[in-house]
Amino acid sequence: MAQRCEICGKGPLYGHAVSHSKHAVNRRFMPNITKRTLVHDGRKQKINVCAGCLRTRNKQK
Repeated sequence: MAQRCEICGKGPLYGHAVSHSKHAVNRRFMPNITKRTLVHDGRKQKINVCAGCLRTRNKQK
């Protein structure tokens, strides 16, 4: 599954995992993406949506 939200475009971010000894290792911070069937552009579609967009959509209803 593609790790990008089809509504807002949120995708993976890159940064460092920093341990207690301050040793920084590269890592990816992945967004919380799920595949949902939603009405998007007037028709039902299966789209990849982040949790933030789902919450915003539920608040607007």
